[in-house]
Amino acid sequence: MAEEHTIFVGDKPFMNYVTGVVMQFTTQGSDEVVIKARGKFISRAVDIAEVSRKKFLEGQIDLRNIEIDSKQFQNKEGKDVTVSTIEITLKKI
Repeated sequence: MAEEHTIFVGDKPFMNYVTGVVMQFTTQGSDEVVIKARGKFISRAVDIAEVSRKKFLEGQIDLRNIEIDSKQFQNKEGKDVTVSTIEITLKKI
């Protein structure tokens, strides 16, 4: 999957991400879009996928895959931290 068809969820307004998903399918001609999030943004990623599927592109896209994982890294203080991650793949019908 090319990086240009990936949406990384963060602090931006919710509808910016939904618009990004819709634009990938409509104007960019993508067959698949991956929504990636970690930590506290996981629930937002699920909401983005559901709003895109059920409100904006109803009957045009469907859920292909959901992958969950956890990543370990060191924070700014040098402590080891484990953060949950999710990747939601949407595909054109």
